[in-house]
Parts: sequence; C-alpha cells; structure tokens
Amino acid sequence: MPARADVFDLAGLGLAAGEGRRLELRVRIPPLELGNERFVAVPDEVDAKLDVSRMTGFGHALRLRFGAAIAGPCMRCLGDAAPAVEVDSREVHQPGSGPELESPYVVGDVLDIAAWAHDAFALAAPAQVLCRAECRGLCQECAANLNDVGPDHHHDPPPDPRWAKLRELRLD
Repeated sequence: MPARADVFDLAGLGLAAGEGRRLELRVRIPPLELGNERFVAVPDEVDAKLDVSRMTGFGHALRLRFGAAIAGPCMRCLGDAAPAVEVDSREVHQPGSGPELESPYVVGDVLDIAAWAHDAFALAAPAQVLCRAECRGLCQECAANLNDVGPDHHHDPPPDPRWAKLRELRLD
C-alpha cells in the first residue's frame, strides 16, 4: 500500500534536467461544497499516481492521476448518488516565468498534493451529480420521485378561474 502524503518535497527526488519519476502515493480528499450541498469522495483516501519530470533549466512538469466516486444527494431527485470521477491533472512549475507557468501548489520545492488533489477532483466532478444519467427528478406538483412512480403519473390541470361562477350554479 502506498504511503500517505499531503505534501511532497520535489528536491528530495534529486532529478537532473530531463529526468522523471513516477510515484504512487495515498492522498486524502476532503469533502466538497457544490451548490450548497456537501459531497464526499468515496473512498476519501485514494491511491494516486504522481509523475514528476525535471525540466531543462529549472522547474517541474507534474501529472496527478486517481479515481474516486463523488457521493451525495442527486441534484434532480435528492436520492443517493455516487458517480465515478477520473482525475488526470497536469501542472507546470517554472519559478520566475510568470503566473501562467507557476503552479499555486508548489512553494519552493514543496508540492501541496492534498490541495491539488482536492481542486482537481472538484474540477473533474460532473456539473450535475446524478444518481443515474436518465434520472427524471421530482414531480413539480406533488414532489413524487418520477423514477419510482409509473408512467401514468399525472395531475389534472386546475379549472379555469374565468368559469368559477358557473360552479355555484345549481340546476335542480
């Protein structure tokens, strides 16, 4: 089983320019807040692959890969949902080359893997967390789960208010 790492010292690898190394680490993914709902990664600690390459001159090219499910309420029917999420994230860190080439996850030679994994998981998560792709949601009238009720579920339209006085008419 890989060792758990929240941060990683890139200088400790001792890579020369052009060299690279693949590491297997265990990373914890904290819960996410999406649309005022709390979602968790299942499992909350995942086995991740970290590829580190030393670039010529200075800096590193980084790649983080792992998979987990995002568990929480379905955004249509409010039932339990846990779709799989595959993360494949890349970062480049070349200090002094401008903000587009400096990774916010690297300070000095220390890589904050936990923060990177959390952000990459949030970006890879689907825009709508659903129990299944064909989820029908809830009925707008009675809030019944449309996945569970039959196809004949319907509601009669309300009577036209312009004809309300006719309902008071009694023909005996």
